[in-house]
Amino acid sequence: MVRVPSIAPSASASTLSSSRPAIALSDISKIYGSGNTEVRALDGVSLTIKSGEYCAIMGTSGSGKSTLMNVMGCLDRPTRGQYFLDGVDVAHLNEKQLATIRNRKIGFVFQQFHLLSQLSALENVMLPMIYGGVSGRDRRSRAQAALERVGLGDRLHNRPNQLSGGQQQRVAIARAIVNEPVVLLADEPTGALDTATTAEVMDIFARLNQQGITVILVTHEPDVAKQTQRTVRFQDGKVIKDSPNSEK
Repeated sequence: MVRVPSIAPSASASTLSSSRPAIALSDISKIYGSGNTEVRALDGVSLTIKSGEYCAIMGTSGSGKSTLMNVMGCLDRPTRGQYFLDGVDVAHLNEKQLATIRNRKIGFVFQQFHLLSQLSALENVMLPMIYGGVSGRDRRSRAQAALERVGLGDRLHNRPNQLSGGQQQRVAIARAIVNEPVVLLADEPTGALDTATTAEVMDIFARLNQQGITVILVTHEPDVAKQTQRTVRFQDGKVIKDSPNSEK
């Protein structure tokens, strides 16, 4: 299993220990269509995720979990309800403000790695900082530190086609954490990985959480969900169960 260096939490990560929730959703609904064609992808969801939590979101296809991920990631707006991200009411922000929030406060990891094939691992990890206006020297040093943090300090200059699937996902995780986000959102991050590589990636998520990052996984895999601290189950756009995981 990959060994991820243990490092002290950054200054921004240390703020996650405050009492303010990382995410607070109140009566969130997402409705598509109207009348006979109305679909309630989310139906009055209220959910609070504390800073520093490690949480799994589960549900079958069509349960609403992916819609919830899009709302939490500021990729989609709720039809009604309130959403506070790190204390900021994001429901009424304009597109430019939402883009800034996504860049500064949210890290995304997906099932498909979404790496640019013509760029090295280091250059892929530097991309979010380009959009965030970070200077070139700082981009490079921070990207290298993020890759070292996920155990890829010796693969800085490899392109995606020179990396295994697990290594590509670790590059994607490094890219997601390089701006020290408030929340790391991972949508089926192990769905394309074998059992051994899944274990490596889950070990990284656990260590990042131990270092202060709030981690939220969307998954359909019970073995993955039970490695988190808490599982929230969705069905028909509603939370049907929200419980701590006793087996860790």
